[in-house]
Amino acid sequence: MSAKGKLSLLLVILLAFALVVAGCGSKEPAPAPAPPSEGDPAPVQEAVKDYPKTLTLGSASIGGVYHVYGGAWAQIIERSLGVPTAVEVTGGPNQNMILIQNKDAELGMITMGPAWEAWHGEGDWTGGVEHKDVRVIFPMYNTYSSWWASEKSGIKSLGDLEGKTIGVGPAGGTSGTYHPRILELLGIKTTNRLAGASDLASQHIDGQIAANSFASGIPMPTVLETAAQMKINVFGVDGEYRDKVVSEWPYWSPAVIPASTYDFLKDDVETIGIWNMAVAHKDLSDEFVYDMVKAVFENQSDLVIATKSAEETVPENISNNNWMWMHPGAIRYYEEIGIKLSPDVYPPEYKK
Repeated sequence: MSAKGKLSLLLVILLAFALVVAGCGSKEPAPAPAPPSEGDPAPVQEAVKDYPKTLTLGSASIGGVYHVYGGAWAQIIERSLGVPTAVEVTGGPNQNMILIQNKDAELGMITMGPAWEAWHGEGDWTGGVEHKDVRVIFPMYNTYSSWWASEKSGIKSLGDLEGKTIGVGPAGGTSGTYHPRILELLGIKTTNRLAGASDLASQHIDGQIAANSFASGIPMPTVLETAAQMKINVFGVDGEYRDKVVSEWPYWSPAVIPASTYDFLKDDVETIGIWNMAVAHKDLSDEFVYDMVKAVFENQSDLVIATKSAEETVPENISNNNWMWMHPGAIRYYEEIGIKLSPDVYPPEYKK
């Protein structure tokens, strides 16, 4: 090898040695991050929501508005809040109050008459127990006392029911509880059959009962089902009958079923009504109830698609409850949107 080649090889070896030495040198550890100075925002962490894992929602018999409304409500909860919700077929408001009081259901639907009895432990069905673990969360709709018979029967009013066999709804439901009492108060003697709305509709269409009745939102699926099979007369509790009922039970009030409710009606139907409220057990978290009530009103159109009666599911109608305790999570929602509540609806556990 020439002297020049030896010199080039020596330079390459020296350069490689220098690179190895540099690579093996010790390195300074990376400086630790400086602690946040006062006033800096805390690191963002995803909050764990205080939601139940599953829910049971007490509705009523298949064929009534409660069952349809309950299904739509459950879908809102599942879609908006991610909590699986089972809709349970029940006897209606009476049973729903019992289920929630006993923690056999977390949510339910009630009318204010049965709620009053359960709240005060009145009526044999309450067993004398004051159901005061149940809380109102949002208004649903007005329940209308509806009565109907075939045109061929000639029955057009309550007075025409004397001596007849009629349907009065399921045991424990609003109509099953109050329609027999109303007839007794008015001195109208009838043979009353207690059953679910769909079952009674079939009996009516088959001629096993002379007339049918139910207390629910409008339009009623059972009325529509019957009207599709035969021409019917729809009537209500009106005139002196209405005055006597309202005087006896103030939670009933005068109401009108508009002629536009059913395409076969020619005139409005005078009757009585009683408000429906959605309720929850008091132990559900404030956070969950607040988010649920907000989701219901933000998705009210979904309820209306299920049943037109949900057009009355608006925040302002919460004023129709002025005595039953409300859930603190629901109270927070109404106060935030500026709705003034009765002082009597604030529960012992409420904290400002």
